Amino acid sequence: MRETVLTEGGRSRDAHAGGPTPEELLRTLERDGIVRLPELVASEHLRSMQAVFEARLRRMRWNNTDGYSKTERYRHMVEDVLTLDQGFVDVALHPTVKGVLRAYLGPRYELTEAKGWRSLATNKDFHGWHGDEWYDQSQAQDIPREVKLALYLTDVRTGAFHYLVGSQRKQHPRMLKPGEVDPLDPGIVQMVGTSGTVFLFDTSGIHRQGTPILEPRNAIFYNYHDPSVPLQQDNRDFYRYYPLLLNAAFLGGLSQEDQRILGFGNKTNYIPAFERRSGQEILEALSRVGLEIKLRVDALNRRLAGRLGRVWKTLADRSSSDGTDHGRRG
Repeated sequence: MRETVLTEGGRSRDAHAGGPTPEELLRTLERDGIVRLPELVASEHLRSMQAVFEARLRRMRWNNTDGYSKTERYRHMVEDVLTLDQGFVDVALHPTVKGVLRAYLGPRYELTEAKGWRSLATNKDFHGWHGDEWYDQSQAQDIPREVKLALYLTDVRTGAFHYLVGSQRKQHPRMLKPGEVDPLDPGIVQMVGTSGTVFLFDTSGIHRQGTPILEPRNAIFYNYHDPSVPLQQDNRDFYRYYPLLLNAAFLGGLSQEDQRILGFGNKTNYIPAFERRSGQEILEALSRVGLEIKLRVDALNRRLAGRLGRVWKTLADRSSSDGTDHGRRG
């Protein structure tokens, strides 16, 4: 059965008409380590995803207010995007995506992370060439397969994702030193594109975000691998690949395969009572003190306003009473 994609007005079209088949996409991924996918997101759905993502970027997450998190200068992180909009779930479980991943990763793969970020405009090279270090290399007999799906929510003309074609599965992933990759290497592809651009890449391949970034870039990254592969210690310490947070409103009609991909019932990497420390204890303490002072001042203002209101009402009642008595005496 051939796939369809909803377009403007609810009309459907053949997802493969004039475009590559899943088999062709798989061959490109196997050969190059990266492949651009055909259109997966209809424009009306993309607008909804963009709007909710922008809403999270308006303020930093704090106390009881949702927003972005910030652990470095040039990126604003939005965690757990599967809770934000139906479209983010639909992309993760799109039939084309599942078909390619099933063949490339095997039958045990799951979606292990779904987050996005805004890369801020800068000339600084803050995200150098690397392969993603995610598994315990001391226990690995080979190079476990991991694939990320990238989705652009903005047009990307600068600061695009760069990938060294054919570099996947050649060595255990690591951070490369400056000069190890020739910036003029003809094997480097730049994934420029409009909002809605989607591509898959093998994370063991050498890649980076390009510089300079002349305008902010919003992008979503989904991470797929076999959750039974032992994680490296840093990821366990940070609890990076915790079970997905989901929104019940977006989970209607899931197949058994979809539930497996989302990790339903899988506690392999669940850590009970995990406590993540921010490393910003002084700022946290100042924030708590400031909030406590603000709450106390607010409570005091409410009491004062209540008392002043009661005094004003008493004076008004007396004035009205005096006026009535004066009229009677007159």
